[in-house]
Amino acid sequence: MEELILKLKEEIIEVLNLEDVKPADIDENAPLFGDGLGLDSIDALELIVLMEKSYGIKLKDPAQGKEIFKSIFVMAKYIAENRTK
Repeated sequence: MEELILKLKEEIIEVLNLEDVKPADIDENAPLFGDGLGLDSIDALELIVLMEKSYGIKLKDPAQGKEIFKSIFVMAKYIAENRTK
């Protein structure tokens, strides 16, 4: 799971162009939206595309994203349980 968390951090930094952020700067339990990384709804769409392209996971209900994208840890757990790639 640690390997997946690190990979997710790297992918999120790359996809969202977080130039001044390093994987070590991101707390896997911190919120991705609001006080944590401060992501917004456009970033959420990017995360949905990332999950589909990299892990074969399609969110059937966009409202699921709110729960799945709570933190990197929650996202990694969801991917580990549902990935098809």
